[in-house]
Amino acid sequence: MKNKRTQSGFTLIELMIVVAIIGVLASLALPAYSNYTKKAKFAEVVSAGSAVKSSIDVCYQTEGALGLCDEFSELSLAATSVTNGANVASVAIDTTTATAGKIEVTGAATVDSATYTLTPTPANGTLTWASVCSNTAFC
Repeated sequence: MKNKRTQSGFTLIELMIVVAIIGVLASLALPAYSNYTKKAKFAEVVSAGSAVKSSIDVCYQTEGALGLCDEFSELSLAATSVTNGANVASVAIDTTTATAGKIEVTGAATVDSATYTLTPTPANGTLTWASVCSNTAFC
């Protein structure tokens, strides 16, 4: 009589191959996940810029000139109310005549200190806004 030997588990090489595959997949997934979380955090920076943009829009509609709407004291918005987020380092409104009303929001280190800039252009009594991100991966 022959003894039948049945396989009762995985060999060491099969287990090592599975561990290697899992390692490769993890090394590809972690950087993508990190970028995804930074992009989600950058939404707070964009939101802070949008709040200031809305206030400038309202001020421009009532005052009729960007020069009268380029400081937080002229808006119905406190600077601290838009910079109190964990991912927002600062919000500034340009007061230079040529670029009055230009908003620059700087993110915290959690979003690589990326900036989000909104530039207004007056046209027919309304403002048209152009936005630019310093890190295109976030926008």
